[in-house]
Amino acid sequence: DYDASTAAAQLTMSAFLAGMAIGQLGFGPLSDRIGRRPPLLAGILAYTLVSLALAFAPSIEALAAGRFAQGLSACAGVVIARAVIRDRFDTTESARLFSLTFLVLAVAPMLAPTIGAWLMALFGWHSIFLVLAGFGLLVGLAVFVALPESRTQATAAQAALESPLGSYRAALSDRQVLAFAGAGALNGASLFTYVAGSPALFISHFGEPPTAFGWIFALNALGLIIASQINRQLLTRHPPDRLARRGSVFAMGFSALLLGLSALGLAGLWTTMALLFLGLASYGFVSANSSALALGAMPQRAGAVSALIGSGSF
Repeated sequence: DYDASTAAAQLTMSAFLAGMAIGQLGFGPLSDRIGRRPPLLAGILAYTLVSLALAFAPSIEALAAGRFAQGLSACAGVVIARAVIRDRFDTTESARLFSLTFLVLAVAPMLAPTIGAWLMALFGWHSIFLVLAGFGLLVGLAVFVALPESRTQATAAQAALESPLGSYRAALSDRQVLAFAGAGALNGASLFTYVAGSPALFISHFGEPPTAFGWIFALNALGLIIASQINRQLLTRHPPDRLARRGSVFAMGFSALLLGLSALGLAGLWTTMALLFLGLASYGFVSANSSALALGAMPQRAGAVSALIGSGSF
């Protein structure tokens, strides 16, 4: 429709991810200062309006700018949801709930391309943004009706004593927060690397058809889901720091083995699939636990710490 280059089209996705990363740094400490509900509802409202406007973007440049704004607003739900969970639950129970919410993060990327393809084929690409606007409206109504304020008095008192930069400075100077947030960020990098590189690996390198790649992608998503739910059950008997540590060790081991076999030219299709499945499954043991542990180290700054976790991953 825009007669744009492939690079310009890809920039619209990069702009969205950049907005997601940057916006969390604003919404996190803001939710510590004024409460969880106001910035969350504002973010959802902005997301809904921007999504509606994107359906009528006049150029590829306007689409990219709008996608950046969409990411800036969409991230409110991501960063504040973690803080709400930390407000209400201790570290172990937070880790169990993060494992549960991870189902959404794992299932959505698996279903979204299929749903988007159907919408585009039936109604054109504009319909995708109209559906996103409708989804934003439904989420906003759900939050307005069913989500009470959860910010604690301790968080409010702490936020009143320091600036957002001061809260980040304090969080980054804490070794536990830095270690757990860093582990989560590196873990997230492994997942994004797989998402970005897997089409070229399986379709171009191994010569698999796109239909087969879809099944491979779904299989690894299933592995992530299973691992996160196993983690949820293990948390009833083991502390989250032990599970996060072991998950990180397994992730490094499987990745190192895949790297070595690839360098020697011994990593065939099935070997690569198996090691990627096991390595990515480790994400289910690291993500939820590292997030809960970072937030547990400094619960009175839950919004700021959640922002560091999310921005680091992106």
